[in-house]
Amino acid sequence: MGRKKKRPAARLDPVRRRLLRLLAAKGSNLRTASVAMGRNDAYLQQFIYRGTPKVLAEDDREILAEHLGCRPELLKHGRSFRLSTNATRPSPPGDAYAAPIGYSAVPEADFREEPDVEEAWNGELRVTGDAWMFADAFIRHRVRADPGDLWMVEVDGDSMEPLLSSGDHIMIDLSRTVPAPPGIFVIWDGIALVAKRIEHVAHSEPPKVVLKSLNPEYDSHECSAEEVRVVGRAVWASKRL
Repeated sequence: MGRKKKRPAARLDPVRRRLLRLLAAKGSNLRTASVAMGRNDAYLQQFIYRGTPKVLAEDDREILAEHLGCRPELLKHGRSFRLSTNATRPSPPGDAYAAPIGYSAVPEADFREEPDVEEAWNGELRVTGDAWMFADAFIRHRVRADPGDLWMVEVDGDSMEPLLSSGDHIMIDLSRTVPAPPGIFVIWDGIALVAKRIEHVAHSEPPKVVLKSLNPEYDSHECSAEEVRVVGRAVWASKRL
């Protein structure tokens, strides 16, 4: 039986390509990292170029991530991000998640391309192809979120003025969909994805909420909490001055 050929780097999957870049950035190599994992010195060489194993085990990812100084999820195949019961995250374009060590890439969602109003929103957020870089310490201590739950979106319209103006950007946490305490959320209103302040109506049964626009020229309305498709809570904003 002939020797299995080494796969060229261009044909490697995103995780394997990312691992090679992280090793280079760290000044490490496949042999050193394999030994640091407690494996034989050819372990990662076989993983990268022979596909054995097909994916890294969780323990191996943890140890390797510590050696590389990165987040373990960057080394995970088939990563699925449960954003909420209403939204799903597509695969990032290219290698958007290969952020520098100590930073996380937050993808930007495209709200300008609205879904067909004759069709129900399928829960998918479209990516623009851009990503914002944030220090892990900022996300952990200031935003208090998991990077995998975050999206950046551009505000379009004046319904939330003066707090949010068209062209501002907000960071939304898609793991936070309950309006307690009240706050600004991105929701699907049946026509488009929009930002609204949501307040729970106390002692309502079944539970009701009030959807508010901060601009007094727009009306607010009350509805059943079950009717509202919440995408996520706004946790940070970038404003134009």
